[in-house]
Amino acid sequence: MKKAIIIDDEPLARSIVREYLAFYPQVELVDECSDGFQGVKSIQQHKPDIIFLDIQMPKINGFEMLELIDDPPAVIFTTAFDEYAIRAFETHAVDYLLKPFSRERFSKALDKWLEQHSTTEQKAATVSLLESVAHSPSQTERVVVKTGGRIKIIPLPEIQYLEAADDYVRIVTAEGSYLKKKTMNYFEGILDPKLFARTHRSYIVNVQQITRIDAYEKENQVAILTTGVKIPVSKSGYMKLKSVLGI
Repeated sequence: MKKAIIIDDEPLARSIVREYLAFYPQVELVDECSDGFQGVKSIQQHKPDIIFLDIQMPKINGFEMLELIDDPPAVIFTTAFDEYAIRAFETHAVDYLLKPFSRERFSKALDKWLEQHSTTEQKAATVSLLESVAHSPSQTERVVVKTGGRIKIIPLPEIQYLEAADDYVRIVTAEGSYLKKKTMNYFEGILDPKLFARTHRSYIVNVQQITRIDAYEKENQVAILTTGVKIPVSKSGYMKLKSVLGI
């Protein structure tokens, strides 16, 4: 028996998926969620084989929710028209249902999933999709992280700096620091280059937090932040800083 969860803030949309899913006795609907916060908890609790996930939801969107799942299940997206997302879906072969969708279209998507045997390929497709949509405007305004049992939404201007931490990146704000399972290259690619500069292979800095840049040793510098924190600046990092700061 396969387990499924519906995650959608629209009751009517959930009821339609529930109705169509009833024609598949081999798939058990174990939960329904009305937002991404509930979705994260439900996935951790039930460990479903597949989720039907809306993108545009309150609090956090579907992509942000997926980023918080360490081992995401297979996903069939249910969404209203989103040009950027649909281009990403088509590129990375992740199936999606464009609202309003028929029972025939639903069956085609679910049958496709049931016929697939490689969960590794499904998960790789989801990871590739998230990397692609990370550059969309809706995904570059904030960072969503898990901290303990809570979900924290961090607007980008509140980030003071980012630091590499093994397989994670430590995001430092005035309220504290948070770990996100991404790479420094990922953040360098999505952050606004007018506001953030990679000063060192292990650091990305919010340039508005810099009070001064001092010589350190040889060709290296150190950036002093408003908080007094000292951030190393490599030779190439210094060139990036000069460009961003216009000096």
